Amino acid sequence: MTAPVVSQARQAVASANRIVVKVGSSSLTTAEGGLDPARLDALVDAVAARAAAGSQVVLVSSGAIAAGLAPLKLSRRPRDLATQQAAASVGQLTLAHAYANSFGRYSLTVGQVLLTADDVVRRAHYRNAQRTFSRLLALGAVPVVNENDTVATEEIRFGDNDRLAALVAHLVGADALFLLSDVDALYSGDPRKPGAVRIAEVASASDVDGVQAGTAGASGLGTGGMASKLAAARLASSAGIPVLLTGSAEAGRALTTADVGTAFAATGSRLTARRFWLGYATDANGRLHLDDGAVAAVVGRRRSLLAAGITGVDGDFEAGDVVELVSLAGEVVARGVAGYDSAELPSLIGRKTHDLPEEQRREVVHADDLVPLHR
Repeated sequence: MTAPVVSQARQAVASANRIVVKVGSSSLTTAEGGLDPARLDALVDAVAARAAAGSQVVLVSSGAIAAGLAPLKLSRRPRDLATQQAAASVGQLTLAHAYANSFGRYSLTVGQVLLTADDVVRRAHYRNAQRTFSRLLALGAVPVVNENDTVATEEIRFGDNDRLAALVAHLVGADALFLLSDVDALYSGDPRKPGAVRIAEVASASDVDGVQAGTAGASGLGTGGMASKLAAARLASSAGIPVLLTGSAEAGRALTTADVGTAFAATGSRLTARRFWLGYATDANGRLHLDDGAVAAVVGRRRSLLAAGITGVDGDFEAGDVVELVSLAGEVVARGVAGYDSAELPSLIGRKTHDLPEEQRREVVHADDLVPLHR
């Protein structure tokens, strides 16, 4: 018999030396009983086996809020922020203790890393987090990462650990990202409905055009859903990191043969830490609207953005802030560091460089501070 052809993406994730594994709340907990020890141990079994095979593993784990429900006698995930933070405070201890005990069965030490958006948005915090991960991995520990839900505000209501996992994957220089959920793969639509087709391989962004991904799990314990996993997979793959998306029940096979779920090939080149931070991690404080010629220069030829190519300015920002560059069709095509305050730009819009006062004959966004985005 002829051996089945294994895609390059699956080969890459199966042989990756440093990996990030993300697991969601619904894969670890139940509304009735908090953490499910059997599920957590099964995940740890798979991660420990991969570590024993020589890989360095970073685990991004949801579940703090869900783990705090039962101890606080809450029947469902709370909607108000204060109770969510209280549940996270109790649940984080429960979750960390469970992981420490479970990994202890394999004599593996875990280190808890709690991150907020500031830790990836602020450049100094980003570098500090890099150093912490690097040292933990060098010492043979398994970093267990979660959003710091006890103090986070917007992150609890709108964030998700899928995006966090993609950011962490680049931050630690991972060779592959595994997204584990309660669905075994990416489908063209809701897999519970007739006609939904499993997508085994994603070689380019166009392969998922038209995919209808849901935004919340049926359990009510998680916050992401398949839409956030798809977005995270596209983010990581566009930055040069292959991704495997599958169900947590398949963690053993996913972390060994990688012959399950949906494999996303790396579609972009690996960015430097600064350029990734600029393109994907930090928040933008405003928008510059570009004409077609400026888009072609910035995205196609990687040139600096000049005032002549700008058609409009949105937002209140200062020189040195990150801004989005937007096409006439409304698509964000790049991000960069503004060379001017927003108040200075209206008088410069559309003007040729030689028509400007000498002190203003500089780039609005320099090419060295600009990252085209591949959607």
